[in-house]
Amino acid sequence: MSVFTEHTAETAPAAARRTIEGVRGRFGWLPTPVALMAESPQLLAGFFTANAGFEQTDLAPLEREVVVLAVATTYECHVCVALHTGTLTRLGASDELIAALRSATELPEPRLEALRRFTLAVLAHRGAVPDGELDDFLAAGYQPRHALDVVLGVGAYTMSTFANRLTRAPLDPPLAAHAWTPAA
Repeated sequence: MSVFTEHTAETAPAAARRTIEGVRGRFGWLPTPVALMAESPQLLAGFFTANAGFEQTDLAPLEREVVVLAVATTYECHVCVALHTGTLTRLGASDELIAALRSATELPEPRLEALRRFTLAVLAHRGAVPDGELDDFLAAGYQPRHALDVVLGVGAYTMSTFANRLTRAPLDPPLAAHAWTPAA
């Protein structure tokens, strides 16, 4: 039995209700991870605020999804991988790119692979990315600003993945087509 409550708009703390309604309106249903995060309105607001900032960066939508999937596969968040696989599909990403992101293997596009490797370096080195790895990222055509945008994405999705893992958020039926489990 979980100690975390799967809230509805009616049971959530008052400070979380507006966010829950907004998410339900956007998706047409309330994802269980959001319902579980609602126990902490501050976490819920923090994630959505950080995510909104990340969506406003100069990284293109597909590039942002590369960052998200690098974080989600590293931290083994099955909900995040499934949800963002759907996003990649809606963005028109190739099956080859999606498969590589889900399996955490080299991407078919060199620029996106440089972004994935840089994101992994940010995670592995806890931000203290060695100069050579930063140089490789910049040599792929990214700017110093993009390196900081990656940090924002890592921060936002670290919150989400850790909360989903802590609450043991289940995969909702609308995401079942994109179910994922980490490689053994």
